[in-house]
Amino acid sequence: MNPIVVIPARLASTRLPNKPLADIHGKPMIVHMLERGLEADIGPVAIACGDPEIADAVRQAGGHAVLTDPALPSGSDRVHAALAELDPDRKHDVVVNLQGDVPTLPPHWLRAIVAPLDKPGFDISTVVVPIQSEEEANTASFVKAACAFGYHDTVAPALYFSRQPIPWGDGPRWHHVGIYAFRRVALDRFVALAPSQLERREGLEQLRALEDGMRIACVRLEHGLFGVDTPDDLERARQILDPKGSPA
Repeated sequence: MNPIVVIPARLASTRLPNKPLADIHGKPMIVHMLERGLEADIGPVAIACGDPEIADAVRQAGGHAVLTDPALPSGSDRVHAALAELDPDRKHDVVVNLQGDVPTLPPHWLRAIVAPLDKPGFDISTVVVPIQSEEEANTASFVKAACAFGYHDTVAPALYFSRQPIPWGDGPRWHHVGIYAFRRVALDRFVALAPSQLERREGLEQLRALEDGMRIACVRLEHGLFGVDTPDDLERARQILDPKGSPA
């Protein structure tokens, strides 16, 4: 494999305006994300920006930024558009779509997410973590993945994603974390598809891939990922990312 990490980012945010530029110990959050991607050491890292202010901040930090059409409908579309400039010769056959608001990301997550694509059988890879409570299971903003792991398995195929607490009955349930690794050809295929019926119904774009017959690998990790969506989240990230260093 020859992966590349692309982080889509734009300023539009209702709960935390200008979120990618929010200061965390003297650096914009998007620069922390650039650093997390580089720490994973799986390939080059670039930011797909919807706004020139983000591109300026990334470039001032020595990073690579590509401006994309701010009207693009999703992060996946922004990543795909940036690749046309970043890799026109298609040397990178795996693309990690890393969300731009998880500055405490453990870099080993990115290494884990690309691993299932090293062998045939899956088109896309993503992350799931255990659901810890009934409250979490019944919270619509926590997306659930229906997948069944064997006792020693760390990877299982996704059968469905829902905002409902699936599957029914006793046993573990899994919270889907929206970081993806795509085979390059799968990303091409995905962005060319129209939104699907179940995607529109659940509000989950990964269902578009399943409805089209793509296979998604779920990588089981043991703890959740902290995302920054509110001012309180930002303060928590500042406490975690103190000047002593980055998450391991």
